Amino acid sequence: MSTIKNTLEGLKRSSPAQAEFYQAAEEVLESLQPLLDSDPRYERNGIIERLVEPERQVLFRVTWIDDAGTVRVNKGYRVQFNSALGPYKGGLRFHPSVTSGVIKFLGFEQIFKNALTGLPIGGGKGGSDFNPKGCSDREIMRFCQSFMTELHRHIGPLTDVPAGDIGVGTREIGYLFGQYRRLTARFDGALTGKGLTWGGSRGRAEATGYGCVYFAEDMLNDRGADLQGMTCLVSGSGNVAIYAIEKLLTLGAKPIACSDSTGTIHHPAGIDPGTLKEIKFHQRKSLSHYLEAHTDAEFVPLEDYPEDGHAVWRYRADAAFPCATQNELSEADAEALLSNGILCISEGANMPCTSGAIDQFLEAGIAYGPGKASNAGGVATSQLEMQQNAGLTQWSMETVDKHLRQIMKDIHHRSSTTASEFGEPDNLVLGANIAGFRRVAEAMIEQGID
Repeated sequence: MSTIKNTLEGLKRSSPAQAEFYQAAEEVLESLQPLLDSDPRYERNGIIERLVEPERQVLFRVTWIDDAGTVRVNKGYRVQFNSALGPYKGGLRFHPSVTSGVIKFLGFEQIFKNALTGLPIGGGKGGSDFNPKGCSDREIMRFCQSFMTELHRHIGPLTDVPAGDIGVGTREIGYLFGQYRRLTARFDGALTGKGLTWGGSRGRAEATGYGCVYFAEDMLNDRGADLQGMTCLVSGSGNVAIYAIEKLLTLGAKPIACSDSTGTIHHPAGIDPGTLKEIKFHQRKSLSHYLEAHTDAEFVPLEDYPEDGHAVWRYRADAAFPCATQNELSEADAEALLSNGILCISEGANMPCTSGAIDQFLEAGIAYGPGKASNAGGVATSQLEMQQNAGLTQWSMETVDKHLRQIMKDIHHRSSTTASEFGEPDNLVLGANIAGFRRVAEAMIEQGID
């Protein structure tokens, strides 16, 4: 039995009921076989077995008091997966779907994503099953303060640097950092995604969405095409989706659909990012309110979705950008996209496509950018924020965007050239996984067995 098969079976015994983690591990490990066959050092040094086990897992209770005076309890997580390349780096997710398995899948993906950037950052992830929706600002503040009361023991600018993710934006980072500063008496770069007036980086909010579009542009350029004039579908309506829509419009494409947890907007004339920002960033309302400003749009509520997938993927388009959450694009969605002539998929979320959907995209030979490569712009810009914090400076938006554009180009180049090296030039899943793994594995070998 192969090392990879043994490792995957062992994971299911040692980490039961963690389906998302198994899916992420299987997707990466199975693509590594050509590399393992060509270089026995990785098996000899137990890299595969070491890589799938986090260096440290922290699970803690988060106790807080709501506005009614009721004591509430949630679970908090921080998984520090691999630090061979630098401090652990990865976001915090506050959402009811958060479990140990979800955090481990995200942290595992983060190892390779961070390695692909070429920057000195390791992989980690954290969060809680706390749901900020419907909570007052004071309740969110109290939760964040309680969460950080435990987390501060495990993070620092040269140890572990969390950022935001789903449910954790600038507001939450502010409350978290305020408590960190009070507890440690330090003002340092232990968190990224900070406000611009107190250590944040310009372009951080835009980075994942912009980077996802830049990666799509690079994939298309390789095939003699570009985004100009393309019709696009985008799932989600948070930071990643909104700024992907914004960048698509800048590059001459026309995004016509987006979504949230309540339904999907289809606007053939083109989605208006200004309206989305008002609804989602300021009013914090359902996407259905988009119709108040754009009567020529259509809203498809969740209950009217097809039974086998998501309404946002059922429109004819040239390019698609899954920017919401994991496993949001099913095999049936993939079939619909391909039958409607899709040419390019660039993932803005982490593992948004099911394994079956990915297989269809690879078989069809379309331009497909896996999330660990295409959505790395966010963590890359977080590292740029760390650089600015260390130098007690702040860069212009133009400087940050220039760095981001080059980083995304470099990630595409690493993934593409590695895929070609192993005989599958169009398979960026293979290329990204091997390129990321090889960089981490070499560092682990050089640093000895720990």
